[in-house]
Amino acid sequence: MPDDSGEKTELPTPRKIQEARENGQVAKSNDLSAAAGLIGSLVLLQIYGAQIFTGMGEIMRRSLTLDNVVLNPRDSLIETVHLIMSDLFMMLTPYMLFLCVVAVAINLVQTGLMASAKSLVPSFSKISPLKGIKRLFSMKTTVRFLMSLLKVIVIGYIAYDTLHSYIFDMLGLTLVNYAEIISISAEMMVVLGFKMCLVLLFLGVVDFAFQKYQMTQELMMTKEEVKEEMKKMEGDPLMKQRRRNIAREMAMKRMSQAVPSADVVITNPTHLAIALKYDQDNMNAPKVVAKGAGFMAARIREIANEHGIPMVERKPLARALYKACEIGDFVPEELYKAVAEVLAYVFELAGKGFRRAPQVN
Repeated sequence: MPDDSGEKTELPTPRKIQEARENGQVAKSNDLSAAAGLIGSLVLLQIYGAQIFTGMGEIMRRSLTLDNVVLNPRDSLIETVHLIMSDLFMMLTPYMLFLCVVAVAINLVQTGLMASAKSLVPSFSKISPLKGIKRLFSMKTTVRFLMSLLKVIVIGYIAYDTLHSYIFDMLGLTLVNYAEIISISAEMMVVLGFKMCLVLLFLGVVDFAFQKYQMTQELMMTKEEVKEEMKKMEGDPLMKQRRRNIAREMAMKRMSQAVPSADVVITNPTHLAIALKYDQDNMNAPKVVAKGAGFMAARIREIANEHGIPMVERKPLARALYKACEIGDFVPEELYKAVAEVLAYVFELAGKGFRRAPQVN
């Protein structure tokens, strides 16, 4: 019995998933993107942190130097600001470009290459109070809240544990110079950053897996929807049958017009039938005007009988012609001799003279 319950028990079809992508509906974790960006930042700081620190110190020194602001304070101040901004841009641009590449790469890993403007189109259903309340108490919102709470608790504990391990170093900062203060603080922040990255990365992978599961559940289909989808993709079976019937009728019509003009029909004797025509004055070789197997072969023989077209049984020749030729093709050179013998026999019975087709090199 057909399933009329309307329950969405079937996995989404590839077409359904593609339509969702075109509408901007893809699985993506913001936590995973944040973790990748943070890891990229920490890696850069580990490699180029000293250079960036030195460059920032030089910019600060230059900004606090007022020796040049003497004759024309306004022009000198503008020039100094331009130089500072230029140095900042040159120093931070590679850093920011790298972070942009990391952000784009992690999004491509999650969603693949896609471009959709449909998600930017305003939707009045999204501002509906009733739907808003429904979303507020949905399973998706509940899971997101629990994930956020877990993230705050875990990151808070990691921050506490890391700072606690550096408690004695922090208490001794008042006794050292500024270079050691910066060194200890930087080391502590890098250690804390990498621990947070690992946690965010783990939570991001879990969140991404949940997003994919949630999206699959939202795109689930009923059995009837799958059937309709298959009809759209493959075509309605009734329409396909109708097209086949029309094509068969057209083929039969062409065959009914072509067979009466043939000079001979070569048969298998019942499974195959090939109708040949040879105009000795205008053709260089015999031409296949109709061919068929099974029902079509029976129809060709029937039309040939109606119009008095001679039929000759040659099993090997019929199979070779059926395999080698399509309707409208000339007989291939390797079959000239066998076909010529049949035509000579038929023309002799009809009282016609027969000239062999010239050999084509």
